[in-house]
Amino acid sequence: MSSAPIYNLRVSEAIASLETSLEGLSSNEVLARQSLYGKNELEERKKAPHWLRLLGHFKHTMALLLLVAGVLAFIVRDPILGIFIWIVVVVNAIFSFWREYRAETAMVELNKLLPQFARVVRDGEESKVPANELVPGDILVLAEGDHIPADARIIEEYGLRVNNATLTGESVPARKSADASLREGFSELERPNLVFTGTSVVSGTGKAVIYATGMETQFGRIAHLTQTVEEPPSPLQKEILRLTRTISMVGLFIGGLVLAVGINQVGMPFSEAFLLALGILVAVIPEGLPATISLSLAMSASRLAKRGVLVKKLAMMETLGTVSVLCTDKSGTLTQNQMTVREVWVSKERLSVTGVGYEPKGGFSPDPNGTQLGRDLQQLLTAAVLCNNARLNPPTQEFPHWTFLGDQTEAALQVAAIKGGLESGPEGETAKEYPRLHELPFDARRKRMSTIHHNRFSEIAFVKGSPRDVLQLCNTILIEGEIKPLTVELRSEIMNNNDQYARGALRVLALARRDLPPRSGAYTIEKVEKDLTFLGLMAMMDPPRPEVSAAVHTLQHAGIKLVMITGDYGLTAESLARRIGMLTTSTPLIVTGAELDLMNQSELSAILKKEVIFARMAPEHKMRLVTAYQDLGEVVGVTGDGVNDVPALRKADVGVVMGVTGTDVAKEAADVILTNDNFSTFVAAVEEGRAVYDNLRKFITYIFSSNVPEVVPFILTAMFQFPLILSVRQILAIDLGTDLYTALALGMEKPEPDVMTRQPRRRNQPLIDQPLLSRAFLWLGFIEAVLCVGGYFVVFDVISGQHQLSFLPEFLHRILDLPGIANIPPERANSLATTVYFAGVVMAQIGNAFACRTEKLRGRTLGWLSNSSLTLGILLEVLIVFALVYVPPLAGIFDHYPLPLLYWLGLMSYALILYSLDWMRKSFVRWLIRER
Repeated sequence: MSSAPIYNLRVSEAIASLETSLEGLSSNEVLARQSLYGKNELEERKKAPHWLRLLGHFKHTMALLLLVAGVLAFIVRDPILGIFIWIVVVVNAIFSFWREYRAETAMVELNKLLPQFARVVRDGEESKVPANELVPGDILVLAEGDHIPADARIIEEYGLRVNNATLTGESVPARKSADASLREGFSELERPNLVFTGTSVVSGTGKAVIYATGMETQFGRIAHLTQTVEEPPSPLQKEILRLTRTISMVGLFIGGLVLAVGINQVGMPFSEAFLLALGILVAVIPEGLPATISLSLAMSASRLAKRGVLVKKLAMMETLGTVSVLCTDKSGTLTQNQMTVREVWVSKERLSVTGVGYEPKGGFSPDPNGTQLGRDLQQLLTAAVLCNNARLNPPTQEFPHWTFLGDQTEAALQVAAIKGGLESGPEGETAKEYPRLHELPFDARRKRMSTIHHNRFSEIAFVKGSPRDVLQLCNTILIEGEIKPLTVELRSEIMNNNDQYARGALRVLALARRDLPPRSGAYTIEKVEKDLTFLGLMAMMDPPRPEVSAAVHTLQHAGIKLVMITGDYGLTAESLARRIGMLTTSTPLIVTGAELDLMNQSELSAILKKEVIFARMAPEHKMRLVTAYQDLGEVVGVTGDGVNDVPALRKADVGVVMGVTGTDVAKEAADVILTNDNFSTFVAAVEEGRAVYDNLRKFITYIFSSNVPEVVPFILTAMFQFPLILSVRQILAIDLGTDLYTALALGMEKPEPDVMTRQPRRRNQPLIDQPLLSRAFLWLGFIEAVLCVGGYFVVFDVISGQHQLSFLPEFLHRILDLPGIANIPPERANSLATTVYFAGVVMAQIGNAFACRTEKLRGRTLGWLSNSSLTLGILLEVLIVFALVYVPPLAGIFDHYPLPLLYWLGLMSYALILYSLDWMRKSFVRWLIRER
């Protein structure tokens, strides 16, 4: 067998290298090769049993801490709370397992794209066989509409064109040839003599010899990449993992310290010291944090869903805000994937064509109807309709939009003809008036096609193709209804217009015609394609989505680098990038897939820092680029819609797919689906992601702040043997009761005004950093602790009758010593003071909630009442604390004593004091920044 690539071989050599013949393989040889090569199927990696993988979601630190918290709830004799916490763990585990399972269905979707049957030549006869029984050496028979079941080398073709969109993302059909392909610098996907699994035949017929099946095909490589790419945990997941480990260590350390000090220094009994240590652990662990994070992310995801963004994984909400590089496909993502004729040059005049896509609505401007220019245009459009094999399909119940069969470019010509008043398709009046007799198919060498038609008087040839090649065959031109000689000046004018169109990212076709003399013999290229009359130029493009330019500008303003990675040609990609404002330099670097293969990692890293367009990229190229950007510390988003994008979507930090035009495989692999195919909704996703990050910091600060006044009582009791100021039940009531709803409301804050003008966060920038911890524990938490401890001792001193705080004014004694309070038993004085401490923490948290709405800005910047959920959360917080204090069964459970309503005036001042102090701190910080 030859060692040369099969595309370098001539047909006879390719057949010989696979030890087959034009008669195909024998039945016995097929069986032998099936045992050697296996089934022509995509293989799925073996995975652990479902039950074992479900169990794995109970082993991470977050789940273990929640399980421990449930045990602690049982220890403090609150089984209902313990059961609730365990239910949260189980639900989270099942939800995580379901998301993982859904991601794996990408393999099922990939298999759905493969054909079930194929036509082959075996034992000298053509037959239909199951596609999974194909083997290398089989002779594959191809016809229009067939889905190709294996990678094969063309050995015979007649006008064969193939749509490689599933592999390249580009839907423009590729012309196929049986000739050997010897040119260097091309990838396999670009070889004109190879066809690949999962692609389809647009037009023509042919035969090909199979050289790769199953996982050895290009499609199989995508399947392998899809299965082997491990999705890394999101930055938020990493952060929560680090946080929970840190919190558990801090809680265990402080609890152990209290246990040791209580026994050795204070002389407390072991059981009493152990309960204090347990209380410390409960106070340090923010039980409500996991639930608050999950619910906050879910609500953000719900808001985005209403805007056309479906986020499949909640952790992606925060990751969206960190994206620093967006690698985007071109066709179908930045463009509408609908080729449209935009300009026409006819009779020395330029006309614009309105309307977009395959819906035949629009017209020509200026309107040529009723003029000689209009009659010349009719001649041009007649040629466009007749020298054409595409068919337009009107909307149906199954397909609500206009669709087409055949070549995308030819469909665009049909639409333009309808806009000009002609009827398209084989049943139209134009086709009936000029019935087709013969076709000379498009050929890559001569870059044109011709069709021969008959009218009442003679036979007419219509020619369509590359402007330069068609023009060389013309010696006359149609101008104002007259056939005139095609002078050098006219040729120059035609090519100048062609170049102008090309520079504007338009694909240009020339059309011509010829009245044929009486026929003798067969229709040949030499007899038909000569002495043509030039009719005009038709320039078309796949238009950019109307919202893309504004979205690109916003993303660039937000510091996000946009990189185009496409299977299309470099100059076409560059022109589109410039049109939508994606380029900031006049000379961007254009790198092809073949050039990328020759680069080592250091060379690739160097060019990634420049403005680059990556063209003619295969799936493995896209994934390599994503990895390279990630190695540079970037958080990478990838947008796409095709099978060829799947490996990159899986590898990216955030995979984004179009919901309408995207394939099912891409949707399963992606993290985010733009359900309305509107690229600008990705901007909304980034904005919401950044707001999520801000909001997470807000309610984490809020939750952590209450930990200080929760821990302080246990430390005071352990060190000074004070009566216990706060019980474990009261701590759980704060963390999972009063704090939870307000924290959720902070997670629903709208994006701050400057959120899309900031630079993206660094990949390694923590969510919970030193400024957040300092503000939560050393500032806000410290203020809360001072207020609450002070309130406790003042009330306890007055109510117990000890009057040791001689500095208290007499009027305060009279206020606190209200009727019914002075007569309470001394042993209940601590209960009353403890109730004041508990209520004080809740009241201080109300001021803390307003303080935490921003880190640096004033609260009124967002609007005092702009967050209705926060207002409702605070109202609910007040109702809960009143219920816990005044409803007898609840008050008895938490050992609360009913407070006189006048006490609440002092408690409400806690909120005002805390908010005012933090407002002054923010003002001072802003003043320092302005002075620098």
